[in-house]
Amino acid sequence: MRNALAALAIVAAAPAFATGLEIEIEGENNAGTVVIDLYEDVAPKHVEQITALAAEGLYDGVVFHRVIDGFMAQTGDVQFGKAGGDMSRAGTGGSDRPDLPAEFSDIPYERGIVGMARSNNPNSANSQFFIMFEPGYFLNGQYTVVGTVTSGMEVVDQIKRGQGRSGTVVGQPDTMVKVTVTE
Repeated sequence: MRNALAALAIVAAAPAFATGLEIEIEGENNAGTVVIDLYEDVAPKHVEQITALAAEGLYDGVVFHRVIDGFMAQTGDVQFGKAGGDMSRAGTGGSDRPDLPAEFSDIPYERGIVGMARSNNPNSANSQFFIMFEPGYFLNGQYTVVGTVTSGMEVVDQIKRGQGRSGTVVGQPDTMVKVTVTE
C-alpha cells in the first residue's frame, strides 16, 4: 500500500504537458526568439520527449546543421550538434533516450510547421526536428508533425542557409542559444 501511495504521489507531482517552446536563436546575421505551439494531442510521445530534452537544457547551444533554402531548417542533434564542437558528425546523432514510434497525422506540412527528423525507418525520430520555410506536402503522412511556429517566423527566415542539395551548413551555423519550455 505504501508503494502504491508513493507512486501515486509521484504521478500527481509530475508536470502536465507543456504547450510550447521558446527558442532564442543567434547567428552571424540573425538574432531573435521563435515561439512554437506543440501539438501534445497529435504527437504526445514526441512532445513529451522534446519538452524533456528542452527542460534538461540539452537543446541549449545546438546548431541548425542542415538548412535548405525554400524547404526547411533542421536542428536538435544533442549528441553531435553543439556549437563550437566538431561539426563533421552534426545531424547523425540523437539523445540517450529511445527512438520514438511514428505518430503520423493529417496535418499538412505548411510554412511554419515543425516536424521530427528521422532516418529511413519511420520509427527512428529521437531529438532532431525541422521548421518548414515553405509548404512541403510530399512530407505529409511521412514525418511526425509536432507543432507550429506562432511567433518569430522572421527569425526562422534569416537562419543561415546550407550548401548543395544536402543543405549542410558550412562555417558558423545559427544556434539555439536557449530553449525554454512554456505552458
